[in-house]
Amino acid sequence: MQYRILQNTDRGGLKIDTYAGTVARPVDNARVTVRPRGDSQKILEELVTDSSGQSPEIELAAPPVEYSMEPAEPMPYSEYDLDVTADGFEPVHIEGVQILPDSTAIQPVYLKPIAGRNERETIQIPRHVLWGEYPPKTPEEEVKPLPPAENFVVLPNPVIPETIIVHAGAPANSSAPNYYVPFKDYIKNVASCEIYATWPESTLTANILAIVSFTLNRVYTEWYRGKGYPFTITNSTAYDHAFQYGRNIFEQISRVVDDVFSMYITRPNIRQPLLAQYCDGRKVSCPQWMTQWGSKSLGDQGWPAINILKNFYGWDIFLMNATRVEGVPQSFTGSLQLGSSGTAVRTIQEQLNAVSKNYPLIPKLKADGIFGANTLSAVKTFQNVFNLPSTGIVNSATWYKISDIYVAVTRLGELK
Repeated sequence: MQYRILQNTDRGGLKIDTYAGTVARPVDNARVTVRPRGDSQKILEELVTDSSGQSPEIELAAPPVEYSMEPAEPMPYSEYDLDVTADGFEPVHIEGVQILPDSTAIQPVYLKPIAGRNERETIQIPRHVLWGEYPPKTPEEEVKPLPPAENFVVLPNPVIPETIIVHAGAPANSSAPNYYVPFKDYIKNVASCEIYATWPESTLTANILAIVSFTLNRVYTEWYRGKGYPFTITNSTAYDHAFQYGRNIFEQISRVVDDVFSMYITRPNIRQPLLAQYCDGRKVSCPQWMTQWGSKSLGDQGWPAINILKNFYGWDIFLMNATRVEGVPQSFTGSLQLGSSGTAVRTIQEQLNAVSKNYPLIPKLKADGIFGANTLSAVKTFQNVFNLPSTGIVNSATWYKISDIYVAVTRLGELK
């Protein structure tokens, strides 16, 4: 690895989202201290979260953006440490938050109520996959045999699971912990581990579609459960994808995932999503798969995401939408905007009213099924709070995000 002192630096953004266990309960007045990596004496910023559990966005020094554009350059991101404290909760210390230039890093922090001894949780974020040393993927067949019908329920079509279980180690490592992770959060975490948010949007989209397809193949074929393991996927790059518990994600990646999380790659005459394997293409060669640096080069040339994928996986592949997204009250049926009316608008109004109980920045609405100025304001506020483009239009990404938070808030209410 090559290191050198940065003479000219760019800037990257950082904001912290704090929750009491889940996104249903934001933690206000949490105190965040930002320090340079490994320097416990120097304080760069001290922040306090608002009623939505969010800190103000700050700018931090990052390496020149050119470093993330070629694999031979020095480390393309800077690293910082965070300490997060809040009354009634155990403190959290996070080491190695990654800041890319011209990008916004979002650091979620899930605080635990104090129970007995007030112990500090420490999270260490490993190096990015394109920069660190990770084992290469062991090749597999891209289409899997389905599990026997007598042992598992074989679904007629792929569905998006609400949650997947991530095993933090190789499959046979029984001492490794399992994490229950919402599907979209898992995809955002993996993509933030494995590609740089500074790359062209079409490159980000192509890689994220490959990650979604690979993951849905594991879900659809019950790959690990069919072998007797109690999890969906591992975080070992030798078998699956990198997943790093507690790491920051990047806003650019988050928004692409929200747009395409229900789409997957497939081929004619198969039902299952493609096991879309890939490698970096520089340290590891994989002629039959997509290469991350190769996809970046094609994105630089203006190739759309689907053509990038076809270039690597074959021109017969195509994209499908999953027939169902689990865990949401109602599937998306079409965009809503100022002037829309009907039951879908009423559904959004009722869900936003439920969410506003825990996120008071979102104004209360009259659930009349009419998308007027007040609904527009509530939608824009919701989009701002949850890192979506503030358009005021309820597209697929906003619809499912409102559904996710609504379900989390109502479940919390049922437990009280």
